[in-house]
Amino acid sequence: MIVLSRFRVPPEAEDRFRDQAEAAIAVLRRRDGLLSLDFGRNLDEPELWTITTRWADVGSYRRALSGIESKSVVVPLLSLAVDEPSAYESPELVGENWARGAPAPGW
Repeated sequence: MIVLSRFRVPPEAEDRFRDQAEAAIAVLRRRDGLLSLDFGRNLDEPELWTITTRWADVGSYRRALSGIESKSVVVPLLSLAVDEPSAYESPELVGENWARGAPAPGW
């Protein structure tokens, strides 16, 4: 499972954001099920940043966000992310996908 969290950070907030991101990354790196983690900045739009993680499964990701340390360090950072879907999985594992709010066929 891949989680792509994007952030739009104005120049005046960059130092604070980097400090928050580095603290959150340190917490996430200690979580079971984390397979990889990348922290990056967009080459064309320097206000865009990303933390991209790969997890063994969705349960590993959800457990990584529980606990007092994650809730006090990681979750506040993620609340600053661009409001868009962030979790991705292999198409073979997702199956048929419907738009939010749309009834499933046959309902």
